[in-house]
Amino acid sequence: MSDRTRLRATLIGACAILLWAALALLTTFTGPVPPLQLTGMTFTLAALLALGTWMARGENPLHHLRLPLAAWGLGIFGLFGYHALYFVALKFAPPVEASLINYLWPLLIVAFSALLPGERLRWFHAAGVLLGLGGTMVLFLGKEIAFDPAHLPGFAAAFACAFTWSIYSVLSRRLPDVPTDSIGGFCAVAALLAWLGHGLFETTFWPQQPGEWLAILALGLGPAGGAFFLWDIGMKRGDIRALGSMAYAAPLLSTLLLLLFGKGDFTWQVMVACLLIVAGAVLGAGDLRRQKPAS
Repeated sequence: MSDRTRLRATLIGACAILLWAALALLTTFTGPVPPLQLTGMTFTLAALLALGTWMARGENPLHHLRLPLAAWGLGIFGLFGYHALYFVALKFAPPVEASLINYLWPLLIVAFSALLPGERLRWFHAAGVLLGLGGTMVLFLGKEIAFDPAHLPGFAAAFACAFTWSIYSVLSRRLPDVPTDSIGGFCAVAALLAWLGHGLFETTFWPQQPGEWLAILALGLGPAGGAFFLWDIGMKRGDIRALGSMAYAAPLLSTLLLLLFGKGDFTWQVMVACLLIVAGAVLGAGDLRRQKPAS
């Protein structure tokens, strides 16, 4: 693989990180659409995006669905599980706090990667994880001890998000031969599961304003859709170590976007939490830039 090809794939993967930074903000503009319905809508758009791409190339969609069961299980667990939990977190907890807790996933990826063959956990990995956890704890300093119980499901879902995406990311490295087009199939099944869950547990509420429809469209084509394809290209053909380091900018960019659009207050707790989480991520990835990128 040429250096130019690797650089191009790395830049494509970096575009996914930029899109993910807008996930929390766009979700706040979707109105009172229930979480599972929102998941179903965005993943339907992502699946249609893949289908349109296959048809434009004159390919049989079924060709892209012949995958090992392990690939199907991991893809559905990661894409559906993460986003269903993420939308729950943003619906039931303040968006800034929920977003910061969710963005522990880069730290957890560092920790879980030590379980892979040939990897081991070193002191700076553990220190980075502790800094990140400390950052989330700072969010609650100065607040009422008996904070609103209605936020508890949102905070729990945010923590579950971080674990789900980190597990998915680490295990996906064990399936390097699964093609990028398979993401379209994962999105289709995730959409079906979300619609089934919505029918069982939620009441349908369609967006009422044009801005809400636009936010959902942007989610499906970007952070909750197109970004998965970009990330897969970057992970399989780009500089994985560089992309891992770049991912740690996502929580800071996400938080700044939320604050810029008036979705939270820029308190000292938020500032310190941002610094601790980003510093912990950089420390935890201390050896990434010194190692050769995985081929």
